[in-house]
Amino acid sequence: MSLATKLQKLRTAKGQSLQVVADAVGASKAHIWELEKGTAANPSIELLKGIAGHFGVSIASLVGEDPSDAQDEQLVVMYRDLQNLDENDRQFIELMIEGMKKKRESGQ
Repeated sequence: MSLATKLQKLRTAKGQSLQVVADAVGASKAHIWELEKGTAANPSIELLKGIAGHFGVSIASLVGEDPSDAQDEQLVVMYRDLQNLDENDRQFIELMIEGMKKKRESGQ
C-alpha cells in the first residue's frame, strides 16, 4: 500500500480533517493533501516521523515496508526465512535481486 493510500486510510479512520493532521505534524494542509494524492515527492524523514507518531504506527508501516503488512503471505514467509540466513547468504540474495531488477529495466 502506498504512502498516499495509507495516510488517507489512517486519517479517515480517525475521522480527522486534513487541517487537524497538518497542525499535529507541523505541515500545511495543502502538503498533507498532496501526500494523500501522491503528488508530493520525497517527504522528509521528520515529516514521516511526525505522521507515524501522530497515528501511532511505525514509519515502515506508513511507507509500506513493514513485512507484517504484506498482503501476499508468501512475502511474509520469505521475510521470516531471510531473518534466519547468515550475512553471506543475505548478500547473495541481494545480488540476485539487483540482477533481476537490472534485467527487468533493460527489457530482457
